[in-house]
Amino acid sequence: MTGKPLAGWRVLVPRGGPWGDSVAARLRSDGAVPVIAPLINFAPTEDLAALEQALRELADGAFDWLTITSATTVDVLYSYGAKIPDGTKVAAVGETTATALQAVGYRVDLVPDTDNSAAGLARQLLALEPEPRRILTLRSEIAKPVLTDALISAGHDVHSIVAYRTVGVPATERAHRDVLNGRINAILVTSGSVAQQVREQFPDIPDETVIAAIGPRTARDADAVGLPIQLVAPKQTIESLIVSLAAIPVPPPSDAARAVPPTTPTAVIRIAGERGRS
Repeated sequence: MTGKPLAGWRVLVPRGGPWGDSVAARLRSDGAVPVIAPLINFAPTEDLAALEQALRELADGAFDWLTITSATTVDVLYSYGAKIPDGTKVAAVGETTATALQAVGYRVDLVPDTDNSAAGLARQLLALEPEPRRILTLRSEIAKPVLTDALISAGHDVHSIVAYRTVGVPATERAHRDVLNGRINAILVTSGSVAQQVREQFPDIPDETVIAAIGPRTARDADAVGLPIQLVAPKQTIESLIVSLAAIPVPPPSDAARAVPPTTPTAVIRIAGERGRS
């Protein structure tokens, strides 16, 4: 790993599934040891019938656009084996969501140029589509309907569906131990939900551990739940986050980490959650 920008780093990846695997591969290519430890997962929406009907209509070509505002929504689509026909365009809220879509074989037709938010996606989609279109918006139970409301106000026929509920995944004893003793050099915080779980599950993170947020918006979400952030990527993308991490030196080990016997690093260390694929 000599000469690689993240040589010596041991990085906690807080999501599993294809997205987590792709992030782990990117970290590994830069010399880091990724530790996949899912902290969030999705639970079924309370109205499964509405979701399943919407996915059937999607497969039948009933929509001009499908909007995706989180990587977790991609997990839902993938778990259902959802079919997106060629005639339906796909809009992703940002590069993280776009990467998640591409990791499981879905195409992406639109990503906001600068503002990776629901409002930014709405502005760019409205600029492309001045005439009314039929649009399926999938969102989490707690998400504010910013995108849906903007599209409806502009005259589009919007079918808004709650796709999932976000739930925390209890970290394993090993994950707790590795974070507590400083063997994790960096924790990637990729959403407000992840920030909340890091704050709740790891209340005693060593000062040497870099808590890194995937953009200013996530950093603000972390601040709102009392999670201190040491590194903020300038863009809301995993590439920006990893490049930002590689630009700083690996922190020295904590006293607790020095007391832990060294182990042989593996390409990817996977700490499974208790709720299955995330």
